[in-house]
This record gives sequence, C-alpha cells and structure tokens, in this order.
Amino acid sequence: MADRPTKHGLAKEAYDKVQSKYDVVQAHEALEWVKEMIGEQFDTSGDMDNVYNQLKDGRKLCQLMNSIVPNSIPKINNGENSFKLMENIARFVQAAKIYGLTDAETFQTVDLYEKLNLHQVIVCLFALGRKAQKQGLRGLGPKESDKNERSFSAETLKQGNMVISTQYGYNKGATQSGMNFGNTRHM
Repeated sequence: MADRPTKHGLAKEAYDKVQSKYDVVQAHEALEWVKEMIGEQFDTSGDMDNVYNQLKDGRKLCQLMNSIVPNSIPKINNGENSFKLMENIARFVQAAKIYGLTDAETFQTVDLYEKLNLHQVIVCLFALGRKAQKQGLRGLGPKESDKNERSFSAETLKQGNMVISTQYGYNKGATQSGMNFGNTRHM
C-alpha cells in the first residue's frame, strides 16, 4: 500500500467521496461485535487505522465466519505473506456470499487489504450481523425483515383494476391545457 502513487484529480475526488462515507461509531460497533463473536480481546476503536490494522490480515474475519458457521473456512493462513493474507480475506468474502450476503453487501479483497474502502467492509459486517441475528445468533444492527407476501383474490384484483388513478390524467376535470410556462420550444 505504501508504494501506491498519490491520487490526483478525479481519482482523488472519487477516493475522498468513498472515504467520507466511513462512520467511526458504526466501525466501533462492528469491531465490538467481532470481538464478542470470536472471544478475543483487541482494540475496538472505530478509527480507520485501527479497523485496518485489526482486520487487514483476514484472520479475525475468518474466525468470525467460523463462529457463525463452524468450519466454513477450514484453513486460516498465518504469517506475513501478502498473498496468503489476501487469501484469508477472499475466503471470508466467499463464505459470506455462501451464507447469503449479496454482492452489494460484500467487499473486494483490495477494499480492505489496501485500505481503499473500509466503509464497505463495515457494511459487510453489518449485513453479516443481520443474517446471523435471523439465524438466532447474536446479531449486529437492526433485525432483518421477514418476507411479508400478500395474496389477493381474483375479485379484489379485478376491483383494483377498475379504479382510475390520477396518474392517468383524470383529476375531477382539471387539466393543464392552455397553461404555458416560459418560452415554447422552437424546432
């Protein structure tokens, strides 16, 4: 990460926009949840540098996934080899997708490993916490809603089709004909 060129122009604006979404309080809540789930003591401060340092090797994430779904990640790499540590993160993301998270709820390995989008990492942890809560485990954030499917009889659906919506232009005889705002369009 240290040998990455500095960002200029549009790349810097895009990077700054992504970084501005980061919420220190949410990050602290997420790290607290991870700490409780894996039973390991570590600094749960929500500042970006701490979140990055705690999660960059992917070990805690793999332990978290194994605490939710036992043996979902059978091999957790140790050591300092960058590729092995990135593999830990990739295994966590893959296991999270298998658990039910969508692509929008997960993150790419470089988002964490190169500290590009820590906000998305926190979003992923909250999504994982919602899914875990639905399975009866200790969760994170608001409870995921249940499906509320409704079925209507054929008669009720037929009555609904008889109603004339104001989107169709009927509004007790009122129209906008004859109203001109500004100059007309010349072709």
